[in-house]
Amino acid sequence: MRRSWGVGHMGGAAALEKLVPVLLAFGGGVLLARRKTVPAEASKAFSDYAFLFAVPCYLFGNIYASDLAALFDWRAIGGYAAAAVLAAVVVAAGAVAYGRWQPRDVALRVMAGVQVNTAYFAVPVFITVFGTAAPIFPVLLFQVCVLSLVVIALMELGRDGPAGAGPGRRLGRAAVASLVTPLVLACNAGILFNLLSVRVPAVVLDGAAFVGDSASPVALFALGLHLGGTGLGLRDTTREELALIGFKCLVFPLLAWVVCGALFGVRGEWLAYLVLIAAMPTPQNLFIFAQRYDVGVGLSAAVVIKSSLVSLLFLPLWLQTVLP
Repeated sequence: MRRSWGVGHMGGAAALEKLVPVLLAFGGGVLLARRKTVPAEASKAFSDYAFLFAVPCYLFGNIYASDLAALFDWRAIGGYAAAAVLAAVVVAAGAVAYGRWQPRDVALRVMAGVQVNTAYFAVPVFITVFGTAAPIFPVLLFQVCVLSLVVIALMELGRDGPAGAGPGRRLGRAAVASLVTPLVLACNAGILFNLLSVRVPAVVLDGAAFVGDSASPVALFALGLHLGGTGLGLRDTTREELALIGFKCLVFPLLAWVVCGALFGVRGEWLAYLVLIAAMPTPQNLFIFAQRYDVGVGLSAAVVIKSSLVSLLFLPLWLQTVLP
C-alpha cells in the first residue's frame, strides 16, 4: 500500500522536531564563540576529542552489540556500494578538473559528496518514518570500514613526510596510518569481537556508551564554535560549495536510485531505505577530518551546515517519492 504524502510530510516535521538537540548543541557553540565566552580556536580540541575518543567508543559499543547477520541484504548493500564508488569517481574527477590536485583536497571533497550523516540526521528520520534505524547500520559500517579508510589514507598521503620519502613509501605509511586510527580500529574491533563472540565486560560497554553518547554534541559544539568565530553567510556560498551540496542532496540519491534499482534489482522498502540514506546531508565528521588534517576547514564547515538545511527542505519530497 502506498503511503500518502501526509505521512511523508509528518515524517519530515517530526524529524525536524527530533533535531532540536542537534540545533541546541550547534547553536550553543555559535553563541559562545560570538560572545567570546569560549574562544573559537578551542574547536580544534573539541573535534580532536570527538575524532580520537568519543566516536570510536560509540562505534565499538554499537557494532559489538548488533546482530550483524540480520542487518545485511547483500544485494542492497552491494548496490549502494557501487553507487557510492561511482559517485566518488565523479566527485574526484570534478575536484581535479576544478584544480584540486592534492590528495587531501580530493579526499575531502569525495567525503563531502558521498558520505552521509547517518548517526545524527538519518537515525531520527528513519525512526520516525519506519520505526527503526536498523537499515542505516550496514551503510554506517561501509562508510567507516571502506570509505573512511580510503579518505584517511589519502589524507595521510597528503601529509608532509620524511625528507627523501618516495611515493611508494608515503603510500605505505598512509595505508598503515589509516588502519591504526582509533576510528578504524574501533570499527574492526567491534566486528571481530562480535563475530568471535568475545565477552566484553558490561562495565566496559557501559563506559564506551557513556563516552560515545558525547560524540554528537561535542562534534556539533566544535562546529558551532568554529562557525561562530569565522561566520557563515548564505550569500557568500561559492560555486564549489553549491556543486558539492547539489551533488550530495540531489545527484547522489538519484544515482543510488538508478544503480540500486535498475542495475542491482533492489525493490520495495530497501530501495527506499538506500535512496533516503543517500539523500542525507554531509556528516559533521567532515569538519572533524578537515581540522584533524588541516585542509579545507572553512569549506567543510559550510558544506556540513548548508547541506543539512537543503536536505531538510528536500526531505518531504524524497519521502513522498520513494516510499512504497
